[in-house]
Amino acid sequence: MQPEMIDVLIVEDENTLAQLHADLIGEHPRLRLVGVASSLAEARVLMKSKQPKLVLLDNYLPDGKGITLISDPLVLHANCSVIFITAASDMDTCSQAIRNGAFDYILKPVSWKRLSQSLERFVQFAEQQRVWKIVDQQNVDSLYQLQAKNYRQDNGSKGIEEKTLALVQRMFAEAAQRCFSVDEVVSETGLSKTTTRRYLEHCVDAGFLAVEMQYGKIGHPRRMYRRVAES
Repeated sequence: MQPEMIDVLIVEDENTLAQLHADLIGEHPRLRLVGVASSLAEARVLMKSKQPKLVLLDNYLPDGKGITLISDPLVLHANCSVIFITAASDMDTCSQAIRNGAFDYILKPVSWKRLSQSLERFVQFAEQQRVWKIVDQQNVDSLYQLQAKNYRQDNGSKGIEEKTLALVQRMFAEAAQRCFSVDEVVSETGLSKTTTRRYLEHCVDAGFLAVEMQYGKIGHPRRMYRRVAES
């Protein structure tokens, strides 16, 4: 049986973060990006026209809170799942997301590894739903475990090449007090933007780099990277 593609909609008003999510989706053979919305209004339009099966949903949007979209009939009647990605760490928002059936709840700043694992679990979840027409208790338990699964404690090194990693890390080691944007790392290393994001997020997951948000007078905040001080 040929695996089906899973259409994904990103709802995120921070351009850099939306692109980070898009890169992850683009690298997965079973996921297909069908649109990026920067507001609730745009999200509703794309929900109607694209009918995605998964939404990566930010909470704080220019025209309201993303949490309201989870209980929207557009989501409920379309058999669409939600991975909620937000800076909202209050229990009320978290509880509301869980009560309304969010597949996952990820706090910002987003870890590349954490989101990658969530996407992979959702693909497995969707595949099992497609294949199993009738379920027994073991099947049901397996589906619930995919939503509540403990995250693998690995080093997240899949797809990470040693020489390239050393190139990126050396750049930060030589300027330990400085913050770098993705574009600045691209300029210094000659790597592609997609590759650069992957290595930077790997370094964040490994504890070598930390993320800082730089807020300017105009536009969205920039995601900056700085060497973690050695203890």
